[in-house]
Amino acid sequence: MELTVLGCSGSYGGPRGAACSGYLVRDGDTSIWLDCGNGTFGHLQQHLQAEELTAVVITHEHPDHCVDVYGLHVLMKWGLQREGFPVYAPEGLEHHLGALVENDWGGAFKWMPISDTERIQVGCLGLRFSRTDHPPPTYAVEVESNQKRLVYTSDTGPSWSVDAFAPGADLVLSESTYLHDDKPAPIHLSAKEAGKAAREAGARRLMLTHLWPRVDPRKAVEEGSDAFGEAVTLAAPHLVTRV
Repeated sequence: MELTVLGCSGSYGGPRGAACSGYLVRDGDTSIWLDCGNGTFGHLQQHLQAEELTAVVITHEHPDHCVDVYGLHVLMKWGLQREGFPVYAPEGLEHHLGALVENDWGGAFKWMPISDTERIQVGCLGLRFSRTDHPPPTYAVEVESNQKRLVYTSDTGPSWSVDAFAPGADLVLSESTYLHDDKPAPIHLSAKEAGKAAREAGARRLMLTHLWPRVDPRKAVEEGSDAFGEAVTLAAPHLVTRV
Protein backbone atom coordinates (compact mmCIF):
# COMPACT_ATOMS: atom_id res chain seq x y z
CA MET A 1 0.00 0.00 0.00
CA GLU A 2 1.32 3.42 -0.98
CA LEU A 3 0.39 6.88 0.33
CA THR A 4 0.96 9.99 -1.79
CA VAL A 5 0.43 13.40 -0.19
CA LEU A 6 -1.46 15.69 -2.57
CA GLY A 7 -1.91 18.54 -0.13
CA CYS A 8 -1.40 19.08 3.59
CA SER A 9 -1.99 22.74 4.40
CA GLY A 10 -4.33 23.19 7.35
CA SER A 11 -7.61 25.04 6.89
CA TYR A 12 -6.49 27.27 4.00
CA GLY A 13 -3.94 27.14 1.21
CA GLY A 14 -0.52 28.21 2.36
CA PRO A 15 2.12 30.30 0.58
CA ARG A 16 3.97 29.03 -2.45
CA GLY A 17 0.96 27.17 -3.77
CA ALA A 18 0.51 24.74 -0.87
CA ALA A 19 -2.69 22.73 -1.36
CA CYS A 20 -5.07 21.72 1.41
CA SER A 21 -5.91 18.20 2.60
CA GLY A 22 -5.80 15.41 0.04
CA TYR A 23 -4.12 12.02 -0.22
CA LEU A 24 -3.87 9.25 -2.76
CA VAL A 25 -3.89 5.70 -1.38
CA ARG A 26 -3.00 2.96 -3.84
CA ASP A 27 -2.53 -0.77 -3.83
CA GLY A 28 -2.52 -2.80 -7.01
CA ASP A 29 -5.29 -1.57 -9.30
CA THR A 30 -7.12 0.26 -6.48
CA SER A 31 -6.69 4.03 -6.13
CA ILE A 32 -8.60 6.08 -3.56
CA TRP A 33 -8.54 9.87 -3.39
CA LEU A 34 -8.86 10.47 0.36
CA ASP A 35 -10.15 14.00 0.91
CA CYS A 36 -10.13 16.45 -1.98
CA GLY A 37 -9.30 19.83 -0.52
CA ASN A 38 -8.59 22.89 -2.65
CA GLY A 39 -5.58 22.48 -4.90
CA THR A 40 -5.35 18.70 -4.69
CA PHE A 41 -7.05 17.79 -7.99
CA GLY A 42 -4.23 19.26 -10.04
CA HIS A 43 -1.66 17.44 -7.93
CA LEU A 44 -3.62 14.19 -8.23
CA GLN A 45 -3.40 14.31 -12.01
CA GLN A 46 0.39 14.46 -11.77
CA HIS A 47 0.33 10.97 -10.26
CA LEU A 48 -2.41 9.21 -12.21
CA GLN A 49 -5.13 9.79 -14.78
CA ALA A 50 -8.55 10.48 -13.31
CA GLU A 51 -9.85 7.47 -15.24
CA GLU A 52 -7.70 5.30 -12.98
CA LEU A 53 -9.43 6.43 -9.78
CA THR A 54 -11.46 3.75 -8.03
CA ALA A 55 -13.30 6.00 -5.56
CA VAL A 56 -13.24 9.21 -3.54
CA VAL A 57 -13.61 9.35 0.24
CA ILE A 58 -14.55 12.68 1.84
CA THR A 59 -14.20 12.85 5.61
CA HIS A 60 -16.27 16.01 6.19
CA GLU A 61 -17.74 19.08 4.54
CA HIS A 62 -15.19 21.75 5.38
CA PRO A 63 -13.95 23.20 2.07
CA ASP A 64 -10.28 22.43 2.73
CA HIS A 65 -11.24 18.74 2.63
CA CYS A 66 -13.84 18.58 -0.12
CA VAL A 67 -14.02 21.53 -2.52
CA ASP A 68 -12.09 19.94 -5.40
CA VAL A 69 -14.88 17.42 -5.79
CA TYR A 70 -16.49 20.01 -8.08
CA GLY A 71 -13.59 19.81 -10.53
CA LEU A 72 -13.82 16.03 -10.53
CA HIS A 73 -17.54 16.32 -11.19
CA VAL A 74 -16.96 18.47 -14.27
CA LEU A 75 -14.43 16.01 -15.62
CA MET A 76 -16.55 12.95 -14.91
CA LYS A 77 -19.75 14.44 -16.31
CA TRP A 78 -18.51 16.39 -19.31
CA GLY A 79 -15.04 15.06 -20.03
CA LEU A 80 -15.41 11.34 -19.46
CA GLN A 81 -19.23 11.07 -19.65
CA ARG A 82 -19.02 8.72 -16.70
CA GLU A 83 -21.93 7.79 -14.45
CA GLY A 84 -22.05 6.33 -10.98
CA PHE A 85 -18.50 7.10 -9.86
CA PRO A 86 -18.39 6.13 -6.15
CA VAL A 87 -18.04 8.92 -3.60
CA TYR A 88 -18.08 7.88 0.07
CA ALA A 89 -18.98 10.72 2.44
CA PRO A 90 -20.92 11.54 5.62
CA GLU A 91 -24.65 11.27 5.20
CA GLY A 92 -26.22 14.41 3.76
CA LEU A 93 -23.04 15.75 2.19
CA GLU A 94 -24.41 15.15 -1.31
CA HIS A 95 -27.13 17.70 -0.61
CA HIS A 96 -24.97 20.19 1.30
CA LEU A 97 -22.48 20.39 -1.54
CA GLY A 98 -25.19 20.10 -4.16
CA ALA A 99 -26.27 23.71 -3.73
CA LEU A 100 -23.51 24.83 -6.11
CA VAL A 101 -24.70 22.46 -8.83
CA GLU A 102 -28.41 23.15 -8.28
CA ASN A 103 -28.64 19.76 -6.56
CA ASP A 104 -28.11 18.05 -9.90
CA TRP A 105 -24.95 15.97 -10.07
CA GLY A 106 -26.09 14.63 -13.42
CA GLY A 107 -25.63 11.03 -12.33
CA ALA A 108 -21.84 11.39 -12.46
CA PHE A 109 -21.46 10.33 -8.82
CA LYS A 110 -22.93 7.56 -6.74
CA TRP A 111 -22.96 8.98 -3.23
CA MET A 112 -22.64 6.42 -0.44
CA PRO A 113 -22.86 7.36 3.26
CA ILE A 114 -20.15 6.39 5.71
CA SER A 115 -20.53 5.75 9.41
CA ASP A 116 -18.54 4.31 12.29
CA THR A 117 -20.64 1.14 12.37
CA GLU A 118 -19.53 -0.56 9.18
CA ARG A 119 -16.56 -1.70 7.16
CA ILE A 120 -16.48 -1.23 3.41
CA GLN A 121 -14.33 -2.80 0.74
CA VAL A 122 -13.08 -0.68 -2.15
CA GLY A 123 -11.16 -2.89 -4.52
CA CYS A 124 -8.37 -4.47 -2.49
CA LEU A 125 -8.56 -1.84 0.26
CA GLY A 126 -10.66 -2.34 3.39
CA LEU A 127 -11.93 0.83 5.08
CA ARG A 128 -13.25 1.51 8.57
CA PHE A 129 -14.41 4.85 9.96
CA SER A 130 -14.61 6.53 13.35
CA ARG A 131 -16.43 9.74 14.25
CA THR A 132 -13.91 12.30 15.50
CA ASP A 133 -14.03 15.28 17.85
CA HIS A 134 -14.69 17.88 15.16
CA PRO A 135 -17.77 19.65 13.82
CA PRO A 136 -19.47 18.99 11.46
CA PRO A 137 -19.67 15.16 11.36
CA THR A 138 -16.11 14.10 10.58
CA TYR A 139 -14.67 10.62 10.19
CA ALA A 140 -11.18 9.27 10.68
CA VAL A 141 -10.34 6.50 8.23
CA GLU A 142 -8.45 3.24 8.66
CA VAL A 143 -7.23 1.70 5.41
CA GLU A 144 -6.06 -1.89 5.43
CA SER A 145 -4.45 -4.10 2.80
CA ASN A 146 -2.16 -7.12 2.99
CA GLN A 147 -1.95 -6.85 6.78
CA LYS A 148 -0.76 -3.24 6.59
CA ARG A 149 -2.80 -0.45 8.19
CA LEU A 150 -2.90 3.28 7.63
CA VAL A 151 -4.91 5.49 10.00
CA TYR A 152 -5.82 8.99 8.83
CA THR A 153 -7.21 11.13 11.64
CA SER A 154 -8.80 13.77 9.39
CA ASP A 155 -9.65 16.76 11.63
CA THR A 156 -10.17 16.18 15.33
CA GLY A 157 -9.87 17.64 18.77
CA PRO A 158 -8.19 15.72 21.61
CA SER A 159 -11.39 14.04 22.82
CA TRP A 160 -10.95 11.50 20.02
CA SER A 161 -7.81 9.41 19.54
CA VAL A 162 -6.36 6.93 17.08
CA ASP A 163 -6.87 4.23 19.70
CA ALA A 164 -10.46 4.14 18.46
CA PHE A 165 -8.96 1.68 15.97
CA ALA A 166 -6.88 -1.39 16.79
CA PRO A 167 -3.42 -0.62 18.19
CA GLY A 168 -0.22 -0.93 16.21
CA ALA A 169 -1.05 0.89 12.96
CA ASP A 170 1.85 0.82 10.52
CA LEU A 171 1.42 4.54 9.77
CA VAL A 172 -0.68 7.23 11.44
CA LEU A 173 -1.33 10.29 9.30
CA SER A 174 -2.37 12.79 11.93
CA GLU A 175 -3.58 16.32 11.83
CA SER A 176 -1.32 18.56 13.92
CA THR A 177 -2.68 22.00 13.23
CA TYR A 178 -1.05 23.92 16.07
CA LEU A 179 1.85 24.05 18.47
CA HIS A 180 0.81 23.04 21.95
CA ASP A 181 1.42 26.39 23.62
CA ASP A 182 -0.59 28.25 20.99
CA LYS A 183 -3.90 26.48 20.36
CA PRO A 184 -6.56 29.06 19.48
CA ALA A 185 -9.25 26.44 18.76
CA PRO A 186 -10.04 23.19 20.61
CA ILE A 187 -11.30 21.34 17.53
CA HIS A 188 -7.78 20.52 16.29
CA LEU A 189 -4.67 18.85 17.65
CA SER A 190 -1.28 20.22 18.48
CA ALA A 191 1.79 18.37 17.23
CA LYS A 192 2.39 17.28 20.82
CA GLU A 193 -1.11 15.82 21.11
CA ALA A 194 -0.72 14.04 17.78
CA GLY A 195 2.56 12.48 18.90
CA LYS A 196 1.23 11.43 22.29
CA ALA A 197 -1.90 9.83 20.83
CA ALA A 198 0.05 7.89 18.20
CA ARG A 199 2.55 6.68 20.81
CA GLU A 200 -0.20 5.52 23.17
CA ALA A 201 -1.88 3.68 20.29
CA GLY A 202 1.34 1.81 19.52
CA ALA A 203 1.76 3.29 16.05
CA ARG A 204 4.91 2.25 14.24
CA ARG A 205 5.29 5.52 12.35
CA LEU A 206 3.73 8.98 12.49
CA MET A 207 3.34 11.58 9.75
CA LEU A 208 2.18 15.08 10.70
CA THR A 209 -0.17 16.93 8.38
CA HIS A 210 -2.72 19.78 8.31
CA LEU A 211 -0.32 22.33 9.83
CA TRP A 212 -1.68 25.84 10.13
CA PRO A 213 0.29 27.75 7.47
CA ARG A 214 1.69 30.21 10.02
CA VAL A 215 3.12 27.43 12.22
CA ASP A 216 6.86 26.83 11.99
CA PRO A 217 7.09 23.27 10.61
CA ARG A 218 10.46 22.69 12.29
CA LYS A 219 8.92 23.36 15.69
CA ALA A 220 5.99 21.09 14.88
CA VAL A 221 8.31 18.23 13.94
CA GLU A 222 10.37 18.74 17.10
CA GLU A 223 7.29 18.84 19.31
CA GLY A 224 5.67 15.85 17.62
CA SER A 225 8.87 13.78 17.71
CA ASP A 226 9.42 14.46 21.42
CA ALA A 227 5.87 13.33 22.21
CA PHE A 228 5.97 10.30 19.90
CA GLY A 229 9.31 9.14 21.22
CA GLU A 230 11.07 9.00 17.86
CA ALA A 231 11.43 11.05 14.71
CA VAL A 232 8.20 11.82 12.85
CA THR A 233 7.73 12.65 9.19
CA LEU A 234 6.28 15.94 7.99
CA ALA A 235 3.79 15.66 5.12
CA ALA A 236 4.69 17.54 1.96
CA PRO A 237 3.00 17.72 -1.45
CA HIS A 238 4.02 14.79 -3.68
CA LEU A 239 5.69 12.89 -0.83
CA VAL A 240 5.27 9.17 -1.53
CA THR A 241 5.46 6.69 1.35
CA ARG A 242 5.12 2.93 1.51
CA VAL A 243 2.84 1.91 4.38
